Amino acid sequence: MAPDPMIEAPEKKETASSSSNNDRKIKQIVTHKPEVVKPAGPPPPPNGGLTAWLQVAGGFMIFFNTWGLINTFAVFQTYYESSALFTESSSNISWIGSIQCFLLQLTGIVAGPIYDRGYLRLLLLTGSFMVVLGYMMLSLCHEYWQALLAQAICVGIGSGLLFTPTVSLLPTWFSSHIGLAVGIASSGSSLGGVIYPIVLYRLIGPIGFPWAVRTVAFIALGAFIIPVIVMKQRIKPPKPRALIDWSAFTDAPYITFALAVLIVFIGNSVLIFYISYYPINKGFTNSLLGFYMVAIFNAASIVGRIAPNAVSDRIGVFNTFRPMALMLSITVFCMLGVTNTAGMVVEAVVTGFFSGVIVALPPVCFAMPTKNKALIGTRIGQGFAIGGLGLLIGGPSAGAILGTTEPINWTGLWVYGGVAIAVAGFILIAVRIMKAGPKLMVKA
Repeated sequence: MAPDPMIEAPEKKETASSSSNNDRKIKQIVTHKPEVVKPAGPPPPPNGGLTAWLQVAGGFMIFFNTWGLINTFAVFQTYYESSALFTESSSNISWIGSIQCFLLQLTGIVAGPIYDRGYLRLLLLTGSFMVVLGYMMLSLCHEYWQALLAQAICVGIGSGLLFTPTVSLLPTWFSSHIGLAVGIASSGSSLGGVIYPIVLYRLIGPIGFPWAVRTVAFIALGAFIIPVIVMKQRIKPPKPRALIDWSAFTDAPYITFALAVLIVFIGNSVLIFYISYYPINKGFTNSLLGFYMVAIFNAASIVGRIAPNAVSDRIGVFNTFRPMALMLSITVFCMLGVTNTAGMVVEAVVTGFFSGVIVALPPVCFAMPTKNKALIGTRIGQGFAIGGLGLLIGGPSAGAILGTTEPINWTGLWVYGGVAIAVAGFILIAVRIMKAGPKLMVKA
């Protein structure tokens, strides 16, 4: 039976239409490229490479000229105590160093958010200028209030504009090696604490205090060229953020750790300010070795800033910080047993090592729990502003305990410093439990 043409024709037409639609779909698939889905958030840190390690080199020079100069304050304290420039009590003199330290920390409240907005280069240039200007002005000072303005306020604010951006920058370039990177960078403060005291002591006699201080300013100016050239911001938020991250104040481990930093800085400032004056006043060393005690203290802290930080990458920053703080407390109490030059040198080496940890690890401890890396600058700035209160309190309160009449109260001074650091160590134990629970074999 022959097929009906009236039925076959529609079937052919339908087959042709279906084939045409399939061809059109194939063309659309071939000609249209698939949409690329961009990953949310910033890319992971490179964790190495030339550019990343150049940031460490730049950070090294920032620490060299900020904490390195603060670590030199024991030389200034001893020189001011001699009344060669002005006559003030130990407590009043220590206000210069305390305010300088405090402003370095407090300025982070402003410097952190400015860094988060992408103005790293502006902070580097402004901070470098203020540090150099402050020491140039100090070389012209003859009164206590003038030194307070130049060394405490101008240098303190300039250092704060540099320090917080630096410790905020490094965690964005490293992940598994962050402790080592920050440790190497922070060792710059130890090297500065070795070089600057020697420069000051060796030059004050031959060329006088003004030109000795100007020499320090010129060295700082040359060293600042490196970070201004090489430091580069890798991550910044897509929109401006608030000056203060209020959620940080509801983060119990964060705010408890900030309290621990505040208290440990009180005890550590006792060492920074009086490690030189103590052996000279007690007659354990002559004035020459007394001045060099600052260099010995800071040389030992180089190892204390690098080795424990490298260990912290393996066992955790809080697991490292806690025992180091408690050991520092014990060594401060051991100052009471010093009776000769050898004992003083040993104490300078041991306390210098453990003191190095106190400056090197807090930036990592503040950065590690911060999940939003675009807020690192704000979080670190807030944390150090709180901790900076300890540096503001530590020096003058230690000077008040020391007294002004002979024999001055060295026993009360070292007990004060040792107890403060011990209290901070026990608070750090609480922070560690908050982060990882009571189990010992847990990285935290």
